[in-house]
Amino acid sequence: MNRKCIFLDIDGTLTPAGSNHPPVSAMTAIRAAQAKGHMVFLCTGRNPDMLAPVLAYGFDGAVACAGGRVFAGDRVLYDHPMPAEDRDTALKLLKENGVFRTIEAVDATYGDEDLGDFLAQAGEGNSELVRWRKALAEQLNIHPMAEYDGRPIYKVVFMCNHAEQLEPARAALEKDYHFVVQDVAAHHCLNGEIIHRAFDKGKGVRIVADAFGFDLADTLGFGDSMNDLEMIETVGTSVCMDNGSPALKQISTLVCPAVEDDGLAWAFEKLGLV
Repeated sequence: MNRKCIFLDIDGTLTPAGSNHPPVSAMTAIRAAQAKGHMVFLCTGRNPDMLAPVLAYGFDGAVACAGGRVFAGDRVLYDHPMPAEDRDTALKLLKENGVFRTIEAVDATYGDEDLGDFLAQAGEGNSELVRWRKALAEQLNIHPMAEYDGRPIYKVVFMCNHAEQLEPARAALEKDYHFVVQDVAAHHCLNGEIIHRAFDKGKGVRIVADAFGFDLADTLGFGDSMNDLEMIETVGTSVCMDNGSPALKQISTLVCPAVEDDGLAWAFEKLGLV
């Protein structure tokens, strides 16, 4: 079997949303795959600070910040923070329109102080909302926005009640930025990310593959939500979790059981990775 390069989303794929602890079955499968010579990378919207507890389980590197920073061990393969002018425009226009903001640097995350109250009113049905709610509840290094010191950031996460609240920022920035809105279920709010068009998870996959000499045909990607779309479209074999987006399932090579049902272990075995 050819050596493969495997990319794993974290929240809702490798771990239950908001958790830093993969199921034992998943880590057993991942280590078995690595023992056979395959490489396994995290591929996530999380910044390096927030993914560090998961990276410590022994992954080969990560496509972090939704592709804005890519690294393998101590080797940085790609780095593209948001220009300061764009950052300031986004933060100003979102705040003026009542949008709750979270910003991510390499080593820190900052959020509006009343975001927790906003999330407490939201229902279930979106893995990103659940992750942020748990992250806030567990004090996962999310600092108050008032403490932000101007360090480079890679993306802006937004939450609001109505799409119209995003329009001023969209009008100013959409030429250079994707406004990635997650699937809206019964939680009565929109959440998503503002991400530079220069990068995405799919481009991160290509960067890693090029750096380590993998053909794209020998790459595999596992995800659960529409922020995994570019990764799923890029890899040679794509897998969506059963707890994932219906739209993502439709375009994936394989749908595997949910993360809580040992889905990764099932898929690794089915695909001959272990």
